[in-house]
This record gives sequence, C-alpha cells and structure tokens, in this order.
Amino acid sequence: MELGIGMFGDLSFDPATGKPRNAKVKLQEILAQIKLADEVGLDVFGLGEHHRPDYAVSSPEIVLAAAASITKNIKLTSTVTVLSSAEPVKVYQDFATLDLISNGRAEIGVGRGSFIESFPLFGYDLKNYDQLFEEKLDLLLNINTNEVVNWKGQLRAPLINQQVLPRATNDGQLPIWIAVGGTPESVLRAAKLGLPLIVAIIGGMPKQFKPLIEYYKEQYILHRHDITKMQIGIHSHSFLSNEPQSITDYYSNYASQMNRIGASRGWPSYSKMQYETGRAKEGALFIGDTNEVTEKILYMHELFGITRFIGHMDVGDPSHSTMMKSIELFGKTVAPAVRKALGK
Repeated sequence: MELGIGMFGDLSFDPATGKPRNAKVKLQEILAQIKLADEVGLDVFGLGEHHRPDYAVSSPEIVLAAAASITKNIKLTSTVTVLSSAEPVKVYQDFATLDLISNGRAEIGVGRGSFIESFPLFGYDLKNYDQLFEEKLDLLLNINTNEVVNWKGQLRAPLINQQVLPRATNDGQLPIWIAVGGTPESVLRAAKLGLPLIVAIIGGMPKQFKPLIEYYKEQYILHRHDITKMQIGIHSHSFLSNEPQSITDYYSNYASQMNRIGASRGWPSYSKMQYETGRAKEGALFIGDTNEVTEKILYMHELFGITRFIGHMDVGDPSHSTMMKSIELFGKTVAPAVRKALGK
C-alpha cells in the first residue's frame, strides 16, 4: 500500500483584520513540506485546486513542478484537478511537462469538484456540471493514449489530427485517478473505464463506504479489466502528534476551516464532540498519535483492501513547525509500522 500526504494550501485568517495570511509564505512552506515528505520516504504527495481566498493553491501543477526540482522519489499528483472547468489539452500538457521534469513521477487526479467557484470563473455553466466532466474526461483519456488526437464532443470544439505535445515518459501515458466523494455514478464511471479510484472520506464512518467500494470492485471485474491492476485509495483528514495537548489544540484550527466552509453550505457549527467522534476508531479523522493513526490505516486496509492512503494534513493551516513534525512522524514512524504489518 502506498502512503502519502495531501494538501489544499489552507490559509488561516487574522482575527483582527479578517484577512488570510500571506500566500507567498504558505507556498514556500508547502515546498519545504513536500521536500520533507520525500526525504522521510513517503510514496506520494497530492495537491488540490481551489479558487477561494482561504486556499493558496489554484494551480497544483505549478507548485508540483517546483517541488519536482527539490525531490527525488515521491510521486507528485493533483488531488484534484477540477477537470469539468479545465481544458484537457492543457491539463495533459502541464502534467506531461511535470512528468518530464520529475523523471516520470507525475500523476493526475481528476474530479468534478465539490467547490464550484471555478465554473463561473472560467465561463462554464453549472447546468452542464455532469456532461462537462464526462466529455472532458473522454478527451483527456484520448490524449493520454494518442499523440495525434481526433475527438468530437458537444461542449467543446472538435480536434482533428491535432498533435498534443510534449508526451509523458511512459509511452506518453500518465496515471489518471478518478476522485469521488461517494456517488455511485462516479464510482461506476471509474470502474467501467478501468481507472484507479480514490474516495474522499472526510466525515461519518468509513465503513459506510464499504458498499460503494465493493460496487467498484464488482463493476471493475464485470467490465473485464485486469484485477492485478486495480487500485483503490482513500483520502482523509489527518494530523499526527505524540503530544496529547497538540491534538487538543489542533481542534481550533480544524473547526475554524470547517466552519468557514460550512457557512456557505448551511452546515451547523463544528463541535468538539464531532472532532472526538471522528478521531475514534470508527470515525473518519486520522488525527492522533502514531499508534492511533497506524492502527486506523491498517483498519482501512482490512476494511477496503486499499492500495493507497493519502492523509490530508493541512486543514485549518496549522503552523509550519507543527506540519513538519506531523509529516516526520508519518514518514518515520507510521509508514514503517504499516509496511511492516503488511509484510512490505
């Protein structure tokens, strides 16, 4: 099982001014954090795309390209690229360029987007939310397979004998993961296409997702894809510290971001009870000491048979020093313990 870290580049807000902290500083911190994740032996690092004042990253591929120059082994992926409001030709070109810079370490995670700010920003109509994703995914997969592309859809101009360059290192093909939030339609799409699946589990109880993941496995096999190539991952909020007070203190960071997002979605205020329930074995938060997080990841492997776990680690913008310590614990303590338990 691959183990990695994901981030969105959360920005905390100054309570006095109401302004987010400096994005320049945050981006420099993220690069240092990716470098450390590589040094401590983690397998993958993912960065998400957002177009809001509370996130510093709108172009994951740019930050990942910078990270490629200071890392050696870690895979670099988007978690996720909002493909519905992106241009598939440019997405492929950007990640193929990243792949060349990183010597074959680039991947793409694509999704429809749980945040919708990018749609009006780039001139897309939300009434086409589903169709945009289906068409653009079809085009991206075509480009990923063919250097010279012939393609026609309904919402974008056709491509006729168009050469898409540069090409990625593996005969031009990049790993493309489908990221889902829990809808059967999205899972079925990934299974039909034989694409790796990553499920965002950030609330409730993970075991509630078991029927969904079993559905993916059944459909993947039904559509006659090679079962030895099946890949399933989960992406969940995570934070590590062996100091109980640090875990207690992290609640304020976590709740502040959840409340900021919740305010626009009609959610009730995030409570300490939700935090502690989420941290329990059956909860969706991988927040705790190294033993607790190790046991929980192994439980996910037992429950789902996952091949990848990504701990989303910067919710609420904890301090850089705190993040560095959390990453170090994940790479030096949790990852070796998980690998040993799985005999790898």
